[in-house]
Amino acid sequence: MTISPSKLNMFLMFKLPAAYFTGVRTKSLDSEQCVVTVKHKWINQNPFKSMFWAVQGMAAELTTGALVMQKIKASRKNISMLVASNNASFSKKATGRITFICKEGHKIDEAIKRTIETGEGQTIWMHVVGTNSDNIEVSQFNFEWTLKVKG
Repeated sequence: MTISPSKLNMFLMFKLPAAYFTGVRTKSLDSEQCVVTVKHKWINQNPFKSMFWAVQGMAAELTTGALVMQKIKASRKNISMLVASNNASFSKKATGRITFICKEGHKIDEAIKRTIETGEGQTIWMHVVGTNSDNIEVSQFNFEWTLKVKG
């Protein structure tokens, strides 16, 4: 079974309901990038009438996690994945539809190759940018993923 935006959105409904019910949705996924959107609404707002930072974090993490899951599946190996660390910065109120894009799928290939060859865990940092409908940056996230062959 291939990983597609519709399958990821169904996955959210059953495995990550907080992301699903707050409106996080995968729009596109290929070998190099993933695009996830979420619209500011009552259920995901903070007291300052913008999107709660954690909702932005769920959407941003999904962009990187979807790329990692896709590459692991393509490797046909049993590889674990875990976020070890993350950081974020916020530059503007997140209102309207926010689009999160990670364009760093290429980083995962080398880490998977190294963990398969050596059996040792590998780490990669992946960067995500969130923009509003005017293409103005509202937030940036960085996620440190650890990958290791199981067994």
